[in-house]
Amino acid sequence: MMQLIEKLKRKRSLDIEEYQRLIDERDEETASVLAAEAKKICDEIYGDEVYTRGLIEISNICKNDCYYCGIRRSNRNCVRYRLSRDEILECAAEGYELGFRTFVLQGGEDPFFTDQVLEDIIGQMKSSYPDCAVTLSLGERPDESYRRLRRAGADRYLLRHETADREHYRKLHPEPMSFDIRMKCLHSLKDAGYQVGCGFMVGSPYQTSLTLAKDLKFIEEFSPDMCGIGPFIPHRDTQFRNEPAGTCELTCFLLSIIRLIKPNILLPSTTALGTVDPAGREKGILAGANVVMPNLSPVSVRKKYELYDNKICTGEESAQCRGCLEDRMNIIGRRLSVDRGDIKTAEVKYDR
Repeated sequence: MMQLIEKLKRKRSLDIEEYQRLIDERDEETASVLAAEAKKICDEIYGDEVYTRGLIEISNICKNDCYYCGIRRSNRNCVRYRLSRDEILECAAEGYELGFRTFVLQGGEDPFFTDQVLEDIIGQMKSSYPDCAVTLSLGERPDESYRRLRRAGADRYLLRHETADREHYRKLHPEPMSFDIRMKCLHSLKDAGYQVGCGFMVGSPYQTSLTLAKDLKFIEEFSPDMCGIGPFIPHRDTQFRNEPAGTCELTCFLLSIIRLIKPNILLPSTTALGTVDPAGREKGILAGANVVMPNLSPVSVRKKYELYDNKICTGEESAQCRGCLEDRMNIIGRRLSVDRGDIKTAEVKYDR
């Protein structure tokens, strides 16, 4: 196992079978060594800074029916909402006053948010806050849509691939959703000039150590700027309601591996991680993550954006979310950054 870690440090690459072995044979010692190496690498590139992204959940209306998701189209118990243009801009204004310099517009694949609607919102945000980055996380769209939104000023795009295994993807999504389309979208986003983020759920139904190894190999080969991973948490109104949640332990282990694969990658320590473990976000940072995403959405809608059960921070005001995370990061020797938080080009050399 230690030889595999040394190889990963040196080459930033393993075979799929080697990634699988790391996962299957992991123990506390292996996890501790990986986390220490990941944290050291992250410190060399990003210091003690943790980048913050102001999350604005703009709509829980979605045309898709993903089997694991609480806002899936067929969930009749979901109380739907859609933020107006002015409400989104108000969230950004409040976030800017709180020190945020990156805003993430996230939502279901809501047909209301056409290119024209989003171009107006993005343009206004970039005009009002030229020192800020705008990140979109709005699912699959046509190539031309990605290009239009990039020209409007969007800087980054987050699109979780969910799994790099075609058969596994089919088990998590209904027709006509397609593994090939998801992969095509990710490559289209790169071609359009975005900083691109992918990601997957840890512990999702039907997932194996082999499918996780394929995810790691995909991240190695695709080389995203960002990668969002978090534990799978079941939602009561899905067919996976009785499935066990993913663990903080395995999620942190994989965060450390991803940091070694791409030393300068932007890695969030997610809300889902904090949901399965009260200290989950801190553990994620200490395992090599360097991004947190406090919620700027209006409190009135936060409980409605329920991708999974028991999501934390749904009753907190924006300032409370930021203040809470700042305190948590300070306790573990980290500080929240107040800049855009772009990926750095620094590379860590392997030291024999």
